[in-house]
Amino acid sequence: MMDGYKRQASLMRALAHPMRLRILDILQESECCVCHLTTVLKQRQPYVSQQLMILREAGLVLDRKEGVIVYYRLADQRLAALMESAREILRATGALVERAAIPVSPVSGCPCPKCNPGDSQVT
Repeated sequence: MMDGYKRQASLMRALAHPMRLRILDILQESECCVCHLTTVLKQRQPYVSQQLMILREAGLVLDRKEGVIVYYRLADQRLAALMESAREILRATGALVERAAIPVSPVSGCPCPKCNPGDSQVT
């Protein structure tokens, strides 16, 4: 019985970080590569990769490799509903909680194939 609670706690720990929540919000819109996430989040690649590793190890995101580029996506679309439920609970307490705007591709300054479909290589 406690094993189930331990698994839930592990899931909640993986979600208990603002940047990881933001990454999940972006990934619920579409699959993204690390370079796209670093540009959108305005964070360094090692930091974003570290957060993605935690999400991947928790089973919250899946990755696939295409050449040298690794793409990430939500492992389960129910994560989006879970995060929205958390926002609704906070709103019920009077907190102002909204999803941050997610830029529409192409994102200026992003070298990824999603933003530069003519390029075959990320710099």
